[in-house]
Amino acid sequence: MKIVHLANHAEKIGNGIVNVMVDLACLQSKAGHQVAVASSGGSFEALLERHGVRHLTLPQSPRPWRVPAMLWGFRRVIAETRPDVVHAHMMTGAVLARIGRGRTPYTFVTTIHNEFQRASNLMGLGDRVVAVSEAVARSMAQRGIPEARLCVVRNGIIGAPRFEREGATVPVPALHRPNLVTVSGLYERKGIHDLLHAFRHLKSRVEQAQLYIVGDGPDRAKLEALALELGVKDSAHFLGYIADPRPYLAQADVFVLPSHSETSSLAIMEAREAGCAIVATNVGGIPETLDQGAAGIMVPVSDRIGLAGAVERLLLDDESRRTWQLRAAQNLDAFSAQRVCNEYMQIYAGAAALHRTPSMKEAAHFADGHDMPGR
Repeated sequence: MKIVHLANHAEKIGNGIVNVMVDLACLQSKAGHQVAVASSGGSFEALLERHGVRHLTLPQSPRPWRVPAMLWGFRRVIAETRPDVVHAHMMTGAVLARIGRGRTPYTFVTTIHNEFQRASNLMGLGDRVVAVSEAVARSMAQRGIPEARLCVVRNGIIGAPRFEREGATVPVPALHRPNLVTVSGLYERKGIHDLLHAFRHLKSRVEQAQLYIVGDGPDRAKLEALALELGVKDSAHFLGYIADPRPYLAQADVFVLPSHSETSSLAIMEAREAGCAIVATNVGGIPETLDQGAAGIMVPVSDRIGLAGAVERLLLDDESRRTWQLRAAQNLDAFSAQRVCNEYMQIYAGAAALHRTPSMKEAAHFADGHDMPGR
């Protein structure tokens, strides 16, 4: 099968969408398919090349005045690759693949990675629309995507090509204990401000506690200022983006993810693989990733006192912490990256049997945020 994946970029910056796409493309190539990624490029290109995945430069932008140039570039990619499947992972690519298809007989698949964005309605233009959790599928069905075109493929990270070792490993500093670790983009929706408030409360009970924040993002300066304001700057460590956080997770006493919205957390999967005791918010796809609470403690969104209390109990009760570590490490087969690849290949094969695709009039209507017709 000839497959083209579309995304805005291929940078190693902790973007979960790109991470999932890169792993999928590499595993599909390993299985013998002809795979290409079309994007503006980035530091993942070397990994893609090692796995036999072509990278084709296709700058993508939501700016309307760029549409003619993007369509020209997209059609060049299609003429060069003649794909059986075009798989769009971001909204600009979804629009290009739908408008640019014309009479070209490829199957068009989209994946909804971030349904909290209003423009994610555009991902409904695919012949098959893949949600990364049941929670996302329910949300998108309520927003008008016909259930006949919706399916679910949960993300997976075990055996991910991104984590292959390349040469000498970078030394990892020893983390001070007791500690809590989070791996997260520094965006408001990730709730790191709640974590800092909870950490201040925790410090009044567990004075030696240390917080390690692995990740970067536009809110970093604001969050560092908040840590200073709360008086926890010296024990809240902002480590920045780290491509492979697993050595840090291996030293975590407790892993915390206080998100306000979350479709399918790769970080929680990594924490489970590392055998961490986990505390996370009960929102979006997190319950599915934590086996409905069997593999980690869930607290309400923005419940800073509840979050601090759950972490405190795990830090102070060794037996409870060991119990939750063991629970986290069970049933990990569900997080296999190869399983993700296999399920997508099944979806590709079945998508050609769809009886209809959205018309251009429907596409314009849907892009404006209206419900898709027909269920």
